[in-house]
Amino acid sequence: MAASVVKASKCSRRGSTKELAKNPAKNASDSSNKANWNWGLLLATVFLITFATRFYKVTEPDHICWDETHFGKMGSWYINRTFFFDVHPPLGKMLIGLSGYLTGYNGKFAFEKPGDKYNETRYQGMRYFCTTLGALIMPMGFDTVYDLTRSHEAAILSAAYLVFDVGLLTLNQYILLDPILLFFMMASIWGMVKISKATADGASYGLRWWAWLFFTGTMLACTISVKFVGLFVVLLVGLHTATELWLILGDLEKPIWETAKQVACRAVTLIIWPVFLYTVFFYIHLSVLNRSGNGDGFYSSAFQSRLIGNSLYNASMPRDVAYGSVVTIKNHKTGGGYLHSHFHLYPKGVGARQQQITTYTHKDENNKFVIKPHNKQKVPKDKLQLLKHGDLIRLEHLMTKRNLHSHAEPSAMTKKHHQVTGYGENGIGDVNDVWRVMVVGGKINETVHTVTSRLRFIHMVQNCALTSSGKQLPKWGFEQQEVSCNPNIRDKNSQWNIEDNEHKLLPSVSFSIYAPGFFARFLESHAVMLQGNAGLKPKEGEVTSRPWQWPINYKGQYFSGSQYRIYLLGNPVIWWSNLIFLGLFVVVFMYNAVVQQRRDGLAEAQALVLAQESRRSPCPAQSEDSEPSTTDVCSCCPTPPSPQKPEPEAPRQPSRSLQAAAWLFVGWVLHYLPFWAMGRVLYFHHYFPALIFNSMLTGIIFNYIIRPLPKWIQHVLLGGVLSVLVYSFAVFSPLAYGMTGPMANEPNSTMHKLKWLPTWEF
Repeated sequence: MAASVVKASKCSRRGSTKELAKNPAKNASDSSNKANWNWGLLLATVFLITFATRFYKVTEPDHICWDETHFGKMGSWYINRTFFFDVHPPLGKMLIGLSGYLTGYNGKFAFEKPGDKYNETRYQGMRYFCTTLGALIMPMGFDTVYDLTRSHEAAILSAAYLVFDVGLLTLNQYILLDPILLFFMMASIWGMVKISKATADGASYGLRWWAWLFFTGTMLACTISVKFVGLFVVLLVGLHTATELWLILGDLEKPIWETAKQVACRAVTLIIWPVFLYTVFFYIHLSVLNRSGNGDGFYSSAFQSRLIGNSLYNASMPRDVAYGSVVTIKNHKTGGGYLHSHFHLYPKGVGARQQQITTYTHKDENNKFVIKPHNKQKVPKDKLQLLKHGDLIRLEHLMTKRNLHSHAEPSAMTKKHHQVTGYGENGIGDVNDVWRVMVVGGKINETVHTVTSRLRFIHMVQNCALTSSGKQLPKWGFEQQEVSCNPNIRDKNSQWNIEDNEHKLLPSVSFSIYAPGFFARFLESHAVMLQGNAGLKPKEGEVTSRPWQWPINYKGQYFSGSQYRIYLLGNPVIWWSNLIFLGLFVVVFMYNAVVQQRRDGLAEAQALVLAQESRRSPCPAQSEDSEPSTTDVCSCCPTPPSPQKPEPEAPRQPSRSLQAAAWLFVGWVLHYLPFWAMGRVLYFHHYFPALIFNSMLTGIIFNYIIRPLPKWIQHVLLGGVLSVLVYSFAVFSPLAYGMTGPMANEPNSTMHKLKWLPTWEF
């Protein structure tokens, strides 16, 4: 078989081709260096402007503003190691206390009410700490958006939306949990994006990859350790991680073992490590707060026995309960209060006008009752008779000498229950004062014990159980909790225990053996916090808001109402444009989804047609005697493509920008929509985590929309938007930096023209 081969001609462009091959790499390197310089310059600008706006007037006003009265006080309690109750986890308050301690604050300022002057108190360190964390949100937001989109324009606009919002500025400048929460939340998202970037760059299992994994896990633990709403960012990072692992599983170029390793590494760093840290934070909290305080009464008697200064700490009191004992009776439910009475009567129209009986969560002399026989006025002083399961008794209030009483009148708040009152004079009442003591799970002649016996008090006449409904009484009841008598004697809230027990004839024993360990207190702390959160209801005259009001900036919130006024309100230009771009994202995303679906259908149709054609016209076999044709070609130059059948179009993935915006939209949804289902009291500041996601999304969508335009037009539009943001910030900045003079509703006020909505009250 002969073969004719034509010798290839010598190429005159061989040397120039090599240089051309080198130039793209050099050009790419120059472009990368330029991009890095631009990124560094823009990040430095964000840092400079953020810190300049945040630290300006940070120590003004020099009095307590809004919730500084709570969190400053709690910081003081950490410094003094005094136990207290709060509905939030402890980390944020511990950090406030630590920052105050390190900057010279001694923990002695009372933080009684908003408007109180700090005078010589060294409060500045705590404000600087919170402001610093709040200021770091903006650079992290800038870098997060840049990593998501590789767009300087999207990153700088997102950062500008965060920097120039006066609401976020106001929230970041004071001794509050919000700047701490927002910092840890933003750091969690930043870490999440860095993990994805490192994974995409093929850096899995490297030092940088592990560092970002542990960083993100730490930030997640810190977020949920400040407020329970940190769970929302945990869900977001969890969804993002699950999606990434699903894509790794679908990559057939990688073995299944790779997916298993990725799952194991992320489980350790994003689940086990945060849980460990969260537990450690509570261990520190319970170790530091080891002295009795005003929060003791929210916790069980056993829990209180670990607090120095509490009546149960290293307590030595009678183990048994007897007639004539002076006792305090605590409701056994989580966060239950003490049975309590005082000289005040129920008001007219609320059952019988007899003495109020309530539960009170603080220790008080009005919590003491004397156990007496049901048919005797006095207890023999020299005769000891133990209280047993099934006994009939009267409970006489020690201070007012009136008996615990119930009758067929409806209770104050729970109308299906009977009213419970204090009745009689000097312990003399009537048959409606008689109660039967029942030990839960008890047997005949079983003795009632202090702390450990769970008791029910059953009314002898009405056959109802003494219970704490958990409902808060109005101001006439001093906002204490209602006590009633429930005809359902199995009510779970009708269980009580004897806490303090005084009797001269009974021997005392040590109660230290009943002190719970760390994990028991850890679990009880969570039960009390969750119940406290669920029980947060608006008080009379308290200004609250609803979730529908937040995105539209419907109404703000006073931080300082004195001559130096601070008003929490978002920059309306930013907030209202955020809503526009939120809507635009939904439209653009849906449009792209429809187009993508149509393209996928077209690709499938093309593939089907090609398959049918190949079956109808198979390729003819080549003869053995046929000689290969040759062409005079240059091996270094591209050959013209031979005509071939069109390939079916490959399915296209959504753009990087739309994918990034979609995740930020999910973050906005997770941090906003759950509030619609919450029954607790809500405030305007609850929206700010969602606002951060919305602001970053706005920068991405704006850049996505203007991207097809010429570069110079893009820069003009971007410059115009930035100018509007700066101007609106300058106009509305007095809301954050302080206003004096007439209110905005007065024509001679300098803020009069800025009252765009009648609901704004500055």
